[in-house]
Amino acid sequence: MNKTPEFSRPFRLDAIGGEPRAVHVEADEAERAALAERFGLVSIGTLTADATIRREGQRVWAEGRLKGRAVQSCVATGDPIPARIEEPFVLRFDPEGEASEDELELEESDLDLLAYEGGSIDLGEAVAQGFSLALDPFPRVADAEDRLRAAGVKSEEDAEEARIEASPFAALKVLKGE
Repeated sequence: MNKTPEFSRPFRLDAIGGEPRAVHVEADEAERAALAERFGLVSIGTLTADATIRREGQRVWAEGRLKGRAVQSCVATGDPIPARIEEPFVLRFDPEGEASEDELELEESDLDLLAYEGGSIDLGEAVAQGFSLALDPFPRVADAEDRLRAAGVKSEEDAEEARIEASPFAALKVLKGE
């Protein structure tokens, strides 16, 4: 049973023509709250996208720009960190199981390939996923290292240095006078 995504904006294939069509999608307050919970964010203040969509047979292209504001938690301190995302995107939607190896003008690294089922694509879910991926996966406040050190947490470098100093080879070096 497929669950409808929190920010679903379906576009039916039979309503998408070969000529580019401008579309705007925007998450409302309840959708942003549900997405924030799904993505482990403190909050999402805005999430919008402006795009052009067009169809080539059963394939749909969407190209545009997503914008959003969120508040993340610092991975070290838990402090809130505001994030602002504004990114271009190029998406290609193929029917489920029909992604092909056709030659593209764009390199595959320049676009995201998404599969769809049935007679529509979901631009809202694609935008939500793109927004989530654009966020810093390990956000830290500027003074996180200093605060961790003050709390007695060693940095990776300090821990590695302590491990080396505690090794039996370090003791041998001392005995040999090196």
